[in-house]
Amino acid sequence: MLVSGAGIAGLAAALRLRQIGWEPLVVERAPSRRRGGYLINIPAAGHQAAQRLGLLPALQQRHVDLREFVYVAAGGRRKFAVPEATVGAMLGQPHLTLLRGDLEAALYQAVHDQVEIRFGTQVQTVTGHATGVQAVLSDATTVDADLLIGADGLHSTVRAQVFGPQQQFQVELGNLLFAAFLPRHLPDGVGEHTVVRMSAPGRTAAVASLGAGRAAALFAYRSTDPARDLARGPHPALTHAYRDTGWLLPELLDQLGQAERQAGSVYFDRASQVHADHWSRGRVVLLGDAAWCPSLFAGAGASLALAGADLLGAALDGHRDIPAALAAWEGELRPQVRPRQQAGRRNAARQAPATHLGAWLRDLPLRAAALPLVTRIIQRQFRLHR
Repeated sequence: MLVSGAGIAGLAAALRLRQIGWEPLVVERAPSRRRGGYLINIPAAGHQAAQRLGLLPALQQRHVDLREFVYVAAGGRRKFAVPEATVGAMLGQPHLTLLRGDLEAALYQAVHDQVEIRFGTQVQTVTGHATGVQAVLSDATTVDADLLIGADGLHSTVRAQVFGPQQQFQVELGNLLFAAFLPRHLPDGVGEHTVVRMSAPGRTAAVASLGAGRAAALFAYRSTDPARDLARGPHPALTHAYRDTGWLLPELLDQLGQAERQAGSVYFDRASQVHADHWSRGRVVLLGDAAWCPSLFAGAGASLALAGADLLGAALDGHRDIPAALAAWEGELRPQVRPRQQAGRRNAARQAPATHLGAWLRDLPLRAAALPLVTRIIQRQFRLHR
């Protein structure tokens, strides 16, 4: 079996299929494992998948205990805060909150001594046949495999080779996203175990304390020329887009400029989703963001990647016929993916409102959520829908 992509979906698939007796080869176009990234939440479905994959103890050690969400205006004036009880109710139980790179590190530690992983290598061409696929890799080797898993992200090479060009599947959500781990220290004004979020018309920025002086940042803004900003690179683009805001941004941008120079430590791209009518074709299957990317705004990408890999292993273990297994897997997983994509589109539309009124209306439910009665209602809703 060949897995394209050594991110969360690819490593989880390699681990799950190794557990049922497959022998995966994982190839990854990046020269080394990516580190850092943004803060992610893994709710019940991903939590259960992590438990079945044997990852739960390692992930619990990396869990970030968030105690407060603080919202500030562009100049840093505190507007309101969502306290710990409400944060816990909003995140649901059980859940895990951790840095994306910490999840990937836990997966890598669990699988790297069980399967071959080739960094700096990617699939170049794919030829399918009745009993498998033949893939030519960028290291000039040819691999014959019973199954090819395309877990190579939003800009999937496997999807382009087998299913069609990227523009056929990618749906842009109208924002540019930047996420990074802060390499030096927690900025002044951000308390331990706190998320502080700044909003200005068309722009938002958040800093999340990870404990032990560590922090991660996430920026989302509406660009008048996304292609130009992406060509500039994150630090120049963000400096221009947030030039008239105060708060912690000068210090953040200084740190983020350093993070940008650390390979694999930043993410800067269009906020997008992937909509595909089918996730498999013959002996090729797409997994994770390559198949259904819900976007960062959905808050469920990592959880769906873990759940998708776990369910894929169960389907392949329960069916002798691989195409039948893939069809059964997709039929079970699509109902989980669809509402997450819908949530991603809703959240993207209100992420960076163009006016102060739009921002106030967006924040109104969060202001209400801080009230004790609303907190109890949220807790009850999570208990009913677990």
